[in-house]
Amino acid sequence: MLQAFINVFKIAELRSKLFFTFAMLAVYRIGFWIPVPGVSQEALTTFFEQQSQTGGAFGRLASYMAIFSGGSLSQSTIFGLGIMPYISAAIIFQLLNSVVPALKKLKEEGPSGQQKIQEWTRYATIGLCIVQSIAWLQFITRASTGAGGLVQPWWSSNPLWWLMAICSLTAGTVFLMWLGEQIDKHGIGNGVSLIITAGILSQMPWAIMEVVRRFDPGASDGIGLMGVVLLAGGFVLVVAGSVLMTVAQRRILIQQAKHTRGRKVYGGQRSYLPLRVNHGGVMPIIFASSLMIFPSVMFSAMGTQLQVAAPNSWWTEAVRWIGDELGFGSYLYVILYIGMVYFFSYFWITVQFNPEEMSKQLRDHGSFIPGLRPGPRTAEYLESVMERITYVGAAFLAFIAVLPMVVGKSLNVPFTVTQFLGGTGLLIVVSVCLDFIQRVEANLLMRNYAGFLGGGDDGRGPKMRGPRY
Repeated sequence: MLQAFINVFKIAELRSKLFFTFAMLAVYRIGFWIPVPGVSQEALTTFFEQQSQTGGAFGRLASYMAIFSGGSLSQSTIFGLGIMPYISAAIIFQLLNSVVPALKKLKEEGPSGQQKIQEWTRYATIGLCIVQSIAWLQFITRASTGAGGLVQPWWSSNPLWWLMAICSLTAGTVFLMWLGEQIDKHGIGNGVSLIITAGILSQMPWAIMEVVRRFDPGASDGIGLMGVVLLAGGFVLVVAGSVLMTVAQRRILIQQAKHTRGRKVYGGQRSYLPLRVNHGGVMPIIFASSLMIFPSVMFSAMGTQLQVAAPNSWWTEAVRWIGDELGFGSYLYVILYIGMVYFFSYFWITVQFNPEEMSKQLRDHGSFIPGLRPGPRTAEYLESVMERITYVGAAFLAFIAVLPMVVGKSLNVPFTVTQFLGGTGLLIVVSVCLDFIQRVEANLLMRNYAGFLGGGDDGRGPKMRGPRY
């Protein structure tokens, strides 16, 4: 392993790509701390601390957005919206590619069509940024704390401040989008995913300090020695399980047809068609978490209004009860959350996985699954296999999603600590780190160096026949 790290810096091209990637991530972290002018940072910090302590829906929304967006609404910086508008626009067009014939045809045109779709995605990102910026600024101008408003009063009614703030938040997201594309082009790894991962990992030192601060074996509300051991052991086991499930595959045997050309016979080789167990990745958790936030916010707001209008009515108590049950970590919330993870897991493979198209490609390439006729019978088999392994993948996702809530409730640990025991953040970090290591591994093996996963005894990688490139 040490030799592999040394080999990484021996290759000039790979070394320059790594340094460029780290430099772009450093630029992102510097801009993360530049606040939007006119916003009272002290009042904003106090407000979200109160929301977190009381379990407020807006505090959970800001914390959740910060996990996988790379931004921080609770600090209201120029990168406050993060990269999430760009991800949302990309997901929207990815879904539309499957249902809109014009986009599907454009996608099949190749690089020129992909470039056009990418251009439309950027325009949609700017539109989403403007809408989200206006909604966020309206919220912080109307919200207030005991010490006063979140925005300086002489700024909240100034149209120039609104224009400046909207442009700042929009430009921050567009700049992050540009950073991600530069990493894709000149660095190594997926730029957008690396930005999100850097934002998640930047919270790990604070989480460790929070565990140290709460460590008190004698206090009833503190974390004891056994709690620390369980947190550390759970983190290791969950990360190992996440790695195994992320790379887990169901391999289907593929046989190539034999072709006779004169006296020679070609083909007949056997290969495997890999189907990922967790085909949806982190998307089902993102969809489920996003939709579960809105009922909690809605019923919390309704309960507050009804408490003032009709404090002793039965519907006020009903709305308050539903709002409590839909709170983060409650029983009804967990049950609905698991159901939505399963639903979106199957929904995602319905959109992304096309067994008919895969069966057609196998037939066109002269390949078939032994014992099955090419065509509809092969498509049926692929669909049934995908449904079975998706059930297992959805169960894994549901376990990962629910684990932070259960640990947080039982050990009285804040969500900022338990998010590293599961959930969206952990899956993103595991997936991105695996992808990053595989890209570096490919660069090392291409130049006949030993990779991270093993190599020759001489430290120069696996033995290769023929000329060395």
